[in-house]
Amino acid sequence: MGTARDLMIVAMDAATSRPVTQGDLSLGLAGAEVIDLLGAEVVTLDGDRILSRLAPPLDDSLLEQAATALVRDKPYEPIEDWLWRRGRGLAQEYLSVLEEEGLVSRPRASWLPFRSTRPTPVESPARQRARHRRATDEPVLATLAAAVGVRDEVPEDLPVSDDASQAVLAAVVDAVTELGAVRRRRAIEDEAFSNVWRAP
Repeated sequence: MGTARDLMIVAMDAATSRPVTQGDLSLGLAGAEVIDLLGAEVVTLDGDRILSRLAPPLDDSLLEQAATALVRDKPYEPIEDWLWRRGRGLAQEYLSVLEEEGLVSRPRASWLPFRSTRPTPVESPARQRARHRRATDEPVLATLAAAVGVRDEVPEDLPVSDDASQAVLAAVVDAVTELGAVRRRRAIEDEAFSNVWRAP
């Protein structure tokens, strides 16, 4: 467990060649939650659908919130639908909770020009764990990080052993790809609209 939190911390720690968008990260966090819930045996997968199971309370408030948000009636919810529903604004929610827990700090505004005010993880066991998983190329975290743009690529020899995690990771990749296509389509439409108004 802790994959979603680790992904959030790694995303704030990372320096990549392209910016990580909140939308992509939110989809990745929703996928990481499913993987954490699978690990805690709170859910199982039936094909591409998430089935909830009776389970004891979790010691992670964000994961507990995810567990209570599960669809518990047949035909249950496909992974992709969960990603879009649960992922809405999820990165901001994780940031707020991590700030409340003292795991993230946001530098105060300063008169110094160009000083970064973006939130950063503080030194903590949580940050050390996330950094260790990233440094050792732990397959699930590495794949999620690459999917949402936290890292540029994943070595090909990082197999994810279980089928359920593979299904979740594939759904995250597909959802992020779809979101990217939507952004590109909107950009083209906005540019075309702007050109109409600029035309003589």
